[in-house]
Amino acid sequence: MTLNPQEFMQKMEQRMLFSNSDKAILNFYADWGKTVVSEMTNCFYDYLGRDPEMSSILNASDGRIHRLRETFIEWFQEMFTGMDAWGTNYAERRWRIGLIHVRVGIGPQHVVPAMATVVREITQKLQAESKGNELRDALSKICMIDLAFIEQAYIKVSSKAVLKESGWTEGSFRRLIATDAAVV
Repeated sequence: MTLNPQEFMQKMEQRMLFSNSDKAILNFYADWGKTVVSEMTNCFYDYLGRDPEMSSILNASDGRIHRLRETFIEWFQEMFTGMDAWGTNYAERRWRIGLIHVRVGIGPQHVVPAMATVVREITQKLQAESKGNELRDALSKICMIDLAFIEQAYIKVSSKAVLKESGWTEGSFRRLIATDAAVV
């Protein structure tokens, strides 16, 4: 149950219809992204800080919130540039981000609404500045691809832990999940 980040990225690009045109639009607006990143960072962490559970995670150690804000800025800007044209480096970095979310205990119940906040805030900003729908659509697609990496990290880490503890095969585990899902 290992994950190849580059293969996963390619699969998500196909599923999300994330095209070369989307990439070109994001690249074109990379400088604009730099002008709004501080505002987006503030909106994001203001949102997360209102949740007591997330606030405790964000402030669990000295300097964590500062480091996270810096990481958000990098993440946000990388969506516009793709780092390496949304290739191997981008995919591996998104995979590591997902694994970090799992390690520090930021659950899917926080990640999905937080990503929705990013999409909502950037959409409002784009509308206020009369930017075209093409940029909104491209940003929405890459946000959902990034979200898929985080969600996949939860699945992979959880599955690996269960297989390790139980000694089950991957096939047995998949059958167990499918059987239980049918009951629920």
